Amino acid sequence: MKINFDKTADAVHIEFCEGKFDSNKKLDDFTIIDLDKKRNILGIELLEVSKRISKDFLSNISVTNLA
Repeated sequence: MKINFDKTADAVHIEFCEGKFDSNKKLDDFTIIDLDKKRNILGIELLEVSKRISKDFLSNISVTNLA
């Protein structure tokens, strides 16, 4: 998994797995899911992050229960 914060775009992209992008699905005005041809989720993009999440969120990321 990769997490990228683009300060200029004020967006976070979370990549769950690599694959060939086919389309996306807009969940709301600020959340977009990237899909492959089989409709598997490749990643998710969160827009206008600074308005929706605390500014120091990236420094507090933790991952638990990894297989």
